[in-house]
Formats: sequence, structure tokens, C-alpha cells
Amino acid sequence: MIANLSFAFIALVASETEGGSGSLLSVNGGLAFWTVVTFLLLLLVLKKFAWKPILSALKQREDAIKDSLEQAEKAKEDAKKILSENQNSLAKAEEEAKKIIEQSKLFAESLKEKMITESKEQAKRLIEEASAEIDRKKNAAFDELKNQIAEISVNAAEKILRENLDAQKNKKIVDKYISDINKN
Repeated sequence: MIANLSFAFIALVASETEGGSGSLLSVNGGLAFWTVVTFLLLLLVLKKFAWKPILSALKQREDAIKDSLEQAEKAKEDAKKILSENQNSLAKAEEEAKKIIEQSKLFAESLKEKMITESKEQAKRLIEEASAEIDRKKNAAFDELKNQIAEISVNAAEKILRENLDAQKNKKIVDKYISDINKN
């Protein structure tokens, strides 16, 4: 890749020194060189200052989501345990209800149904709350990541534009570069 860039740069410089007419298709070698240098510097700055915070934020969000999933699994297991305990106690209640008169038997059946319904509703509610929390944290992580990327992009573009808006400085750089080329 470096060889291709070097070859392209030499071809640009050679075409410039042959006395190009300055048409729309002619290439300014100095401008191309400084554009490549600026782009490489931008990549280095982004690598040094942007990637680590972005990756650490993603890691934190991933850990938070993983913890939320583990808590949801634990809540689900607890709900299953409660359901199992409720079913065991219902079985005992049924055995006792068989020993009691017919009215007590009907009362125990209604109590059993009520407890199963409540435990199912409680398990469902716990799972829904955990899922909602996971979705909220995931959305918050994506929003934060989008905001960080947008801020970094705007800051980088602002720096590039500020440096490139100085026409006198650009003219001096180009003149110096042309004089260096003529000396060589």
C-alpha cells in the first residue's frame, strides 16, 4: 500500500513539473501530499484519543447488560423456585383437604388456583421488569456511543477546517514545497 501511495505521489509530482495547464483534471501534488499527511495525522489522533474511551464505554455497557441478564436469570430461577415451593405446599394442602369435609376441599382448591395465578403473575412481572431494564440500558449505551462519536467527528472536522482556512499559510507552504522540489 505504501508503495502504491509513493508511486502515485511521484506520478503527481512528475505531472506537475511537466508544466500542467491547470485544468480541472490536473492534480496538485503538494495539495495531495498535505491531504494525505493531514488524514494520517487525523487517524493517529483518533486512534490515540477516541478508540480507548469508546471501547471502555462499550465494555462497561456490555458488563452492565450482562449483569442485568444474570439478574433476570436469577429472578427467573427464584420465580421457578417459588412456583415449585408453592406447588409443594399446594400438594400438602390437597392431602389435608382430602381429610377434611367436602367444604374444606372446595376452599383448598380455590386457594390453590389463587396461589398459582399469583406466582405466575409475579414471575411474569419480574421477567418483564428485567427485560425492560435490559432494553433501557442497551438504548442508553447506544445513545451515549452515538453522542460520543458525533462529538469527536465535529471536533476533528472543526480542527481540520481551522487549519485549512488560512490562505496565506497554505500559500507559503505550497511555495516552500515548490522551491524545495526545484532545488532537488
